[in-house]
Amino acid sequence: MKRTGELDIAKEPPSNKDLFLGIDLGGTKIVAGLVDRGGRIVARQHRTTQARDGQDAVVRRLMDGTTHLLSAEGVDRAAVVAIGVATPGPIDARLGVVTAPPNLPGWRDVPLGRMIQDEFGLPTSLENDANAAAMGEHRFGVGCDAEHLIYVTASTGIGGGFILDGRLYRGATGAAAEVGHMTILPHGPLCGCGNRGCLEALASGTAIAREARERVARGVATLIAELAQGDSDGISAKMVAQAADLGDAEANEILDQAMIFLGVGMANLVNLFNPQLLVIGGGLTKMGPRLFDPVRRIVDRRAFPATASAVEIKRAQLGDDVGLLGAAAVAMTAIEDNRHE
Repeated sequence: MKRTGELDIAKEPPSNKDLFLGIDLGGTKIVAGLVDRGGRIVARQHRTTQARDGQDAVVRRLMDGTTHLLSAEGVDRAAVVAIGVATPGPIDARLGVVTAPPNLPGWRDVPLGRMIQDEFGLPTSLENDANAAAMGEHRFGVGCDAEHLIYVTASTGIGGGFILDGRLYRGATGAAAEVGHMTILPHGPLCGCGNRGCLEALASGTAIAREARERVARGVATLIAELAQGDSDGISAKMVAQAADLGDAEANEILDQAMIFLGVGMANLVNLFNPQLLVIGGGLTKMGPRLFDPVRRIVDRRAFPATASAVEIKRAQLGDDVGLLGAAAVAMTAIEDNRHE
């Protein structure tokens, strides 16, 4: 790739004339990219979100970055067929409206899909970021051959997307696959959603860090306190994993507990949906076997034997590009479904 400031342009021309513009809007960064039908990223634009500046500033930054991408040397704007946007939920995908995303403060009922479509004159589709990631892994990643796929992202929070019979499942109001908010412990820790004992409150990076901070605050002897260098607020899941790798008993216990909860949640999904493939992505997967071994073991133990034996459990393949490629997959699927005709 050739880098020009914030812009990457591929050296080779696209594999065919049809290109799709994917936009991954997150709380910290906006990534826009042109993707061909084979999933090759032809050009990419990075900008910081600067969410605290408010809705208007973020939307303008998104528009400016996309304009820069489309006007770059080596980009054939006429080849762009459609735009897909992956954005934090909750959203109304049918109307293209971002309703109230927690990591984009001040946003409420923003018709982002229509705004982008009006700006660039291209059919535009909006999708929840976890759903888009599921679509990306299904079209371009580890799930290419799976008709029944459950995608789970395990990171700061826990989210998901369901591909059932080869199609994204949104539910009655578009709010399906809130994997992180299934109740695992009815009287467990308070979750950010207001419920108690959600999977996200028990097995996410945030939950791991919270448990570690609580133990350090109680004066429990642990390497985590040393790694934090007196800054208990700075304790992270990554720090807990580092302490565990160094043999710290408390850190190992925290991770073991979180992975048991994650495994129980995954066993629930396997029993409910009988997928061929369970794909887990997100930052926690960097732990490798430390995550996947207990999840596989608990699914085998707790799910029905027929469903447990039918499902493969794999790490997501698209990595940091999952949002961008997922957004492109949203655009491609929309065109294939003739949503804009």
